Amino acid sequence: MEFTHNPPKSQGLYDPRNEHENCGIGLIVDMKGRKSHSIVKGALEICVNLDHRGGCGCDPITGDGAGIFIQLPHNFFKKVCKKEAGFEVPAEGDYGVGFVFLSKNDEERRHEEAIIEEIVAEEGLSMLGWRDVPVRSEILGKASAACEPCMRQFFVARGDACEAGISFERKLYIVRRLSTHRIRYSGEDEDALFYIGSLSSRTMTYKGMLTTEQLEHYFPDLSDEAMDSALALTHSRFSTNTFPSWPRAQPFRYLCHNGEINTVRGNENWLYARQMQLASEVFGEDLKKLLPIIREDGSDSQKFDNCLEFLVLSGRSLAHAMMMMIPEPWERHKSMPQWKRDFYEFHACMMEPWDGPASMAMSDGVQVGATLDRNGLRPSRYYVTTDDKVILASEVGVLEGIEPANVVKKGRLEPGRMFLIDMEKGRIVGDEELKEQIASEQPYGEWLKANLVKSEELPAAKEVPVDNFETLETRQKAFGYTFEDMRFIVGPSAEAGKQPLGSMGNDAPLAVLSDQPQLLYNYFKQLFAQVTNPPIDPIREELVTASISFIGSEGDLTRPSANSCRMIKFESPLIDHKQLAQLRHIDLPGFKATRLPILFESAAGGLESGHNAIVDPRISGKGLEAALEQLFENADAAIRDGVNVLILSDRKVGAKKAPIPALLAVAGLHHHLVSQGTRTRVSIVLESGEPREVQHFALLLGYGANAINPYLALETVRHLVSRGDVKVDADQACYNFLKANLNGVIKTMSKMGISTVASYRGAQIFEAIGINESVVDKYFTKTASRVEGIGLGTIAKETMARHDKAFAPRDDERGDDLDPGGIYQWRAGGERHLFNPITIHKLQKATRLGDFAVFKEYSQVINDQSKEMFTLRGLMDFKIDESKAIPIEEVEPVEAIMKRFKTGAMSYGSISKEAHESLAVAMNRVGGKSNTGEGGEDPARFTPDTNGDSRRSAIKQVASGRFGVTSNYLVNADEIQIKIVQGAKPGEGGELPGHKVLPQIAKTRGTTPGVGLISPPPHHDIYSIEDLAELIHDLKNSNIEARVNVKLVSEVGVGTIAAGVAKAKADGILVSGYDGGTGASPRSSIQHAGAPWELGLAETNQTLLLNDLRSRVRLETDGQLKTGRDVAIACLLGAEEFGFATAPLVTLGCLMMRVCHKNTCPVGVATQNPELRKRFAGGADAVVHFMNYVAEELREIMAQFGFRSIPEMVGRVDKLEMRAAIDHWKAKGLDYSKILYRPDVGPEVGTYCQMDQDHLLTELYAISNVPSVVWIDENNMIARPAAAEFGTDIFTEITGISRETHMQQVRDWVHEGSLPNDASYSVPDLSEDEVQARLHFKTAAHLRRNGRKEEAERHFNAASELTPLDFTIVRASMPLRGGDPFGEEFFELYQKFQDAGSPYHGIPRAQ
Repeated sequence: MEFTHNPPKSQGLYDPRNEHENCGIGLIVDMKGRKSHSIVKGALEICVNLDHRGGCGCDPITGDGAGIFIQLPHNFFKKVCKKEAGFEVPAEGDYGVGFVFLSKNDEERRHEEAIIEEIVAEEGLSMLGWRDVPVRSEILGKASAACEPCMRQFFVARGDACEAGISFERKLYIVRRLSTHRIRYSGEDEDALFYIGSLSSRTMTYKGMLTTEQLEHYFPDLSDEAMDSALALTHSRFSTNTFPSWPRAQPFRYLCHNGEINTVRGNENWLYARQMQLASEVFGEDLKKLLPIIREDGSDSQKFDNCLEFLVLSGRSLAHAMMMMIPEPWERHKSMPQWKRDFYEFHACMMEPWDGPASMAMSDGVQVGATLDRNGLRPSRYYVTTDDKVILASEVGVLEGIEPANVVKKGRLEPGRMFLIDMEKGRIVGDEELKEQIASEQPYGEWLKANLVKSEELPAAKEVPVDNFETLETRQKAFGYTFEDMRFIVGPSAEAGKQPLGSMGNDAPLAVLSDQPQLLYNYFKQLFAQVTNPPIDPIREELVTASISFIGSEGDLTRPSANSCRMIKFESPLIDHKQLAQLRHIDLPGFKATRLPILFESAAGGLESGHNAIVDPRISGKGLEAALEQLFENADAAIRDGVNVLILSDRKVGAKKAPIPALLAVAGLHHHLVSQGTRTRVSIVLESGEPREVQHFALLLGYGANAINPYLALETVRHLVSRGDVKVDADQACYNFLKANLNGVIKTMSKMGISTVASYRGAQIFEAIGINESVVDKYFTKTASRVEGIGLGTIAKETMARHDKAFAPRDDERGDDLDPGGIYQWRAGGERHLFNPITIHKLQKATRLGDFAVFKEYSQVINDQSKEMFTLRGLMDFKIDESKAIPIEEVEPVEAIMKRFKTGAMSYGSISKEAHESLAVAMNRVGGKSNTGEGGEDPARFTPDTNGDSRRSAIKQVASGRFGVTSNYLVNADEIQIKIVQGAKPGEGGELPGHKVLPQIAKTRGTTPGVGLISPPPHHDIYSIEDLAELIHDLKNSNIEARVNVKLVSEVGVGTIAAGVAKAKADGILVSGYDGGTGASPRSSIQHAGAPWELGLAETNQTLLLNDLRSRVRLETDGQLKTGRDVAIACLLGAEEFGFATAPLVTLGCLMMRVCHKNTCPVGVATQNPELRKRFAGGADAVVHFMNYVAEELREIMAQFGFRSIPEMVGRVDKLEMRAAIDHWKAKGLDYSKILYRPDVGPEVGTYCQMDQDHLLTELYAISNVPSVVWIDENNMIARPAAAEFGTDIFTEITGISRETHMQQVRDWVHEGSLPNDASYSVPDLSEDEVQARLHFKTAAHLRRNGRKEEAERHFNAASELTPLDFTIVRASMPLRGGDPFGEEFFELYQKFQDAGSPYHGIPRAQ
């Protein structure tokens, strides 16, 4: 792949917008403001010691980024500018310096420099000259060198154009913004290398696509004694993706950031809307030169820095701006001082928080400090020394030579708190003092008392709509209510005030493949946090969550005043009919409301123009699109008339009027007003009969609604109470319903690590599956939609289908009951399911009788989706060239294929002892792997049974609750799986109700019987990629023979997450589909969180190939895999291992009753009830048959393709195509080109796992070659003893140590930290030559792994010359010379070294 300055453009399923980053940050400052070179040196040392928090990809000497931020080094420039650049610098503060990345093409560079000089002159400043920044390019890795820019500094004198200080800084800000716009964003050269890292009279950054150790060496300036500063920030970047990007290295202009801003899409949209309302006094006419404030192509950290810089330069202090952007959790903090609460509440009226885990170090060159987000999910520790220095970093011990006696204070940043050093004051300014000073600058409390209106203080409404139960069912039909909605969603929510639970997975069709008319909400899937940022726990961390919502007009962000908080404050965005009536008829200064109908004519469409027109819509002949356009025009007119509360209403639905889908109306209007720059002048309030469950409310808020009144759902609740179906009074039931759905929304936000509704509003934390780009671009702007799908015509058709059923012309048609639904359980006449009575019967019959013919009947029903479509893979066809087919006998045997099969992570507790052990026995019989799940495993199962069967699960799962995780558990694993997420409920923890926690289960899990177990959200102890890398390392130390696997779930952007996981040295990555099973989960998560594995697997494979990381990891998938065809498609999309869960449970007797969470499973599979467990009639034989049959089907397909082994087949998307002639009314718009895309990479890029991760265990324990048997087999696969019959024999023959003894010694070595007293484990005492040899050896090994054999051979030869009798080096070089590392030559060599003294380490050179 050819590297450029920027990440590759969007291709296939890879999108550079999905890149994430986690990092290490540090700062060092002299509190008294004394400049010295030692501060710079200290910061560089901190950076190097944060190396493990930075990342490296396939090239070990290309880092993800490292940099340093210092005060402008005036003494250094006085020293070098005259000599190197031919000019002298003016007095300190009278000039600014820009550090710029320019094109390496001379002509392009001169053009870029000319533009900068032209803009400097335009702004009345003087260009002093240019300086070439010395760099050592020769130390760069291949990837970073390929896109290295030309480094130059330019010097600008202020002259008489402005005053020194902040005025000069504003001028330089304008120069930088104009330069960047004209050069990089003018459209002339989108791939320009141009980037100004810093341009200031106070500060400067040196940074690049470097490793931490390269930073000082690459920039010789940093080693100059004259390079001095009183403060320094430093940063080590760990990008989940590894595409070189010099500009994304940190620090930025004001900060460096360890964390992730989860709400950045919404923050960006809201700031875009606000910037149109700005009238800054400090910038005046120059303001328009700065827009847009945020650039789209920046990382989340860069966008935060853009906003912070604007707030600071427009007049706020650095600390004030940070308090606005990352406020403390003030909403539920009862003991917070009133002055502080007033400050935060006032600013909440002006700006939403930038929410997500964040530890930030920031500086404006005068003050320097750090702050932590409200959750405190990033470590930051500091200490103060006797010589007035302050050191803060992501961890302790980053700076050596600090004597404990010289440390006067130690501490850590606390959630929401700020740490500031003011060098003018010469001291640390405490959080309380700092914030009290800022809060006292304006009378915020008085402003709030005079202007903020609490919702409960609004005058009572004069008119409140009344219920009409006679027409209720008709209206329910018009909005698509089903029997299941009433039974499983609305009723339980109203009665209990909690989200309803469900179980098992979702094997119903995607909305775009369903024959049933679907609500628009069902085309969206919730996104969630995994690895790069943690979900939060809304139960245990209730203090940090907030649902407060404000209604009214925002003020000018740059000119805060009393009117800025003239708003109505609601405690919840979900409001009842009385609160809506109060808003509709509001008569208070500063508020004006109007109702806009969101209906269209059922025959043609259109809305009457004029926002005051509440009359019936007239036929316009324009359809749904015209109705939306009219809605937007009506809203614009209302805003011009001074309206600031827009109530979108579909109450007037009737025989001739159908409702515009509420989500389409809200999202479309929100984006229209954002683009008009008027969004912050109004609030959008929705009055709709459509929303009734958590997904609906989450989407409406996520796409911009300020408040929602679900009037029909609440009327339905009152009706259920009136007929006795809900056993609480009507008011309480309505309160419960709103409470349950609000808590569900907070849970949904929390899955993404977002704490406040204000931040979630407009953040668009969803992806669309099955909607075409024309609809997404206009109405759901910047939402991912990767397979295209339906347009407005089909959306209107689905709306009309519901409407026509409700208002049918014939009485008998109108009299039909509500649709059964059939989403949550199979029902005759309801939604289709892959597992239905027919398929369950056929699968159980085939596997119990051992009848492959019946299994083929089952798989035919599952696979034949030409008429009944369920899954994305169902619409794929194989591209088979019959001339390349081979006899099935030439395909690898069933036994070899089944070694790649696994069962899913189902814990003992969620399923019965009988079911759990049957799965383990079956998988051990076939050579596959079963998974413990997160419930631990009884140690008695580690010992084989007398009949030879083993009940030991090969895969031991480690989840956030750590249930049952012990040393004994870990060492008895062949694979250890870190459960980051679960397909059926990503972002949530495992849940086992108390009635299922029997004494034996509690003992296995290490918990108390009868007490329900809820894990923290996965993975609450994994805050970042660095934390995951640490856990992988720890688990690898606990059992060096076991692979470490990381479980992810499919969602847009999972590929970049997987790239980070590969860099964190996971041996395997599992990408689960959203449709997998679960023992208990909120129904919203089962149906609406995550994406199909086809999308996640394909994206992960494509991204790992682009990163050249694919050959490092085994890629696995699971999620409703049922047949050999499913496995074949998974393999062609990039998987080499395959998981099954629901299907094996069905073979054991599961009937898909979906009552696992109730402990009432009628067949003893998913219950702990002793009586029900007696009904268990399954056994391991049925699972063995299933695995054999799937493998046999896969072999038949492989023979048709001509593939002899799985590695040949992995990732061959060219063998797939989308099924032709799809005439389904919705599916015909699907486009699979992104799924079936194959990145253009060279032959040197591995396409399946071909090498082991280097876990650095040998270096850590000073052992040059831990004896083990690992080699490359004839298929270029890494083979281990477990994968080869002759492995143990060779090991014993070579070492004379039994494998069991060896493993025990290695465990002792890991646990005890000491080395066995055995010559095979001796620690070498290396000479200088031997050290050099090992450096050559490591370089050679890396080059060989990456296919650069000639270069590798040169380094191997150099190593051999330095240490000709080093067994490790000589043996490793054998394959390059055509030798067999375990052939005859090897044994002869071994004997030679054995005779000389040691077969494993370098021996004294012959004299």
